[in-house]
Amino acid sequence: MSIFLTKDSKVIVQGMTGSEGTKHTTRMLASGTNIVGGVNPRKAGTTVDFDGTAVAVFGTVADAVKETGANVSVIFVPPKFTKDAVLEAVAAEVPLVVVITEGVPVHDTAAFFAAAQASGTTRIIGPNCPGIITPGESNAGIIPASIAGAGRIGLVSKSGTLTYQMMYELSDFGFSTAIGIGGDPIVGTTHIDALQAFQDDPDTDAIVMIGEIGGDAEERAAAFIKDNVTKPVVGYVAGFTAPEGKTMGHAGAIVSGSSGTAAAKQEALEAVGVKVGKTPTETANLMRAIMQDLNK
Repeated sequence: MSIFLTKDSKVIVQGMTGSEGTKHTTRMLASGTNIVGGVNPRKAGTTVDFDGTAVAVFGTVADAVKETGANVSVIFVPPKFTKDAVLEAVAAEVPLVVVITEGVPVHDTAAFFAAAQASGTTRIIGPNCPGIITPGESNAGIIPASIAGAGRIGLVSKSGTLTYQMMYELSDFGFSTAIGIGGDPIVGTTHIDALQAFQDDPDTDAIVMIGEIGGDAEERAAAFIKDNVTKPVVGYVAGFTAPEGKTMGHAGAIVSGSSGTAAAKQEALEAVGVKVGKTPTETANLMRAIMQDLNK
């Protein structure tokens, strides 16, 4: 079992023939992802060979969906084209759209997120994210598939790098699904969305939630955990040493006064019973102790 992405997912790649799209399509195929097509209007009707696997290129997302039954799209297009690419996928009623692109204007994200919400059919992950992996089944994005195998831990993270580190730290237990939601001010899938999905997944026993400074997503997630999540949750909040009022890398990581600080987020999480590590390794050790207790 997994959330959002399974071995049966049929994946297309918008921007497959670009440099990043080609590189990561090769990696996704090598990790077992069922990639059924790419989209590039200028190369429609051609095929691309990926180490012996021929993947067809379609002119539009609608054509790709019609011909292949695709239900996931991974987007590797430049920021200025991302809104149109996502809107095309939404119009084609693709159920899951994973937006890897970094640097998407916030008003563009707001527009395509609103369209997805209105559609009632499309879930967006990202933008500015590493994607989602269900180890041993499917990998939609740029998460290295060799970090960790299948297991019973669910992981949701704002940070791509910390997604990778946490998977590595807990590779001895493995993951049901790991999802990098991105760190922009507006993201298509939130901590709360992932927490609900992991709570509902019978093959996820415990959850790691990684946040970072800026906004109030973690505080809202804490309130949600209190009322809706019965599975053990451990957390980590990046940015304890960040100065106030500064943007620290991610577009969403802005602290204003006491709002959005790592300390405030840690306090909110601990108040609802979430154990929060001071470092990623300490967080992993907290989860390791929980899993060992569950496996007794």
